[in-house]
Amino acid sequence: MKLDGRRESSNVEDRRGMSTGAKVGVGGIGGIIIAAIITLLMGGNLGDVLQTAGQMGLQQGGQTATEQREFTEEEQQLATFSKQILASTEDVWSKVFREQGLGEYKNPTLVLYTDNTQTSCGQGSAAMGPFYCSGDQKLYIDLSFFATMKQQLGAEGDFAYAYVIAHEVGHHVEYLTGQLQQAHQQMSRMNEKDANRVSVRLELLADFYAGVWAHYEKKMFGSLDAGDLQEAIRCASVIGDDYLQKRAQGYDVPESFTHGTSQQRMKWLKLGFDTGDMRQGTTFQQSDATL
Repeated sequence: MKLDGRRESSNVEDRRGMSTGAKVGVGGIGGIIIAAIITLLMGGNLGDVLQTAGQMGLQQGGQTATEQREFTEEEQQLATFSKQILASTEDVWSKVFREQGLGEYKNPTLVLYTDNTQTSCGQGSAAMGPFYCSGDQKLYIDLSFFATMKQQLGAEGDFAYAYVIAHEVGHHVEYLTGQLQQAHQQMSRMNEKDANRVSVRLELLADFYAGVWAHYEKKMFGSLDAGDLQEAIRCASVIGDDYLQKRAQGYDVPESFTHGTSQQRMKWLKLGFDTGDMRQGTTFQQSDATL
């Protein structure tokens, strides 16, 4: 992905090195793999993340602490990269919103943090992975997540990392269009199984919007080649609910899926990329058989 000379977004809060104090212990199926599952599956609002993390054995405690340290060159490069990707999403979605009669796009804020941070949705933890909080319209990322992607799941490459950020921005697009609120209202009235099915549709829509962003990123800036798209598709393939559950416990439980299968995630990401048409994001209109 070619980003040389590209601008960095100013809508960024850098809280790295300022921990707000939750000690996270992960039990159950096994160490870092569970942390990765929580991380990679969680793309909704923080309330949903906390609930799922609790079901999987995440426990918090400890005292507030502040850590001061120097950041490595790699960490600084990832921070710059994240700011450039956010800037790209601002340029793309501002254009798309205007062209499709959706009004002015309101930029979200990217929060870079270390270990733990406070949000309008509650306490955030790096073990939860990147997440979007509609309460403050901010997306939160501990950059160590990208190392987890690479080391634990073999998902690497700058465009794979960009896809992760674009997915969270996709939730912000859902918020601005009212789709996020409608889905959460539906889920609040449902049993767990049915709520999970709505969650899958919401997450696949965010994947689709990530693809729409990539379509216009390529069209507007000529920054992508075929290898970049394959990085994102590879990433989507290893963060499907079925893949992660089978890797962790040897089998999957479809009724517990919250983000969709590998095949579904790849399908909707690629559809967004191929069409660039928000109207094709019909995850809430599809039957279970065609989703």
